[in-house]
Amino acid sequence: MADRPPPTTRRRGAALEGAILRAAADELLARGYPDFTMDRVARRAGTNKNALYRRWPHRVALALAAYRLLAVEHYTPPDTGDLREDILAVLRGANRHWASPLGEVLRGLLSENAPEVLAEMHGQGAGGSAALFLPVLERAVARGEVRPDALKPRVAGVALALLRHEYLTRGVTEIPDAVLVEIVDDVYLPLVRTSTSE
Repeated sequence: MADRPPPTTRRRGAALEGAILRAAADELLARGYPDFTMDRVARRAGTNKNALYRRWPHRVALALAAYRLLAVEHYTPPDTGDLREDILAVLRGANRHWASPLGEVLRGLLSENAPEVLAEMHGQGAGGSAALFLPVLERAVARGEVRPDALKPRVAGVALALLRHEYLTRGVTEIPDAVLVEIVDDVYLPLVRTSTSE
């Protein structure tokens, strides 16, 4: 029962959801995905399973939401002043991420539940991947390097989608840097750059 926090005042809405997500994130880091259960998250959050199931229909959805919380907490957008270097920095960071304990959580999610996780990612749209790139692209738009119409989630997230595809098809935990450079130079930059910056 060490996971159960001391009694607190009744939480509702965003406060309860935040407490559940924090508990789920802590569970993922402490136990990994294979031992991640709704029961343990509920105990750690000091609530009941019904509160979890009202917000997330199954453990895959909750684990993915908790993973995203952790990923955002560990991410700072690069700002080198150069679009190519910034995009490469994002992809290289994602590549290192897959070899980290947090990346192991995502690999566990994908290996045990690939169809469900991919369906959940698809259902939530391209926003997650785009969040890594939009701040970089917004600065590049202001510098005149990127077309304003590239500031769309599906466009912004293309580079990470291609990197994720490499992981899924190769079955490895790290992709060679030359592949990242190809993604950036051959696909991403031609897609988002203004004609004058090419």
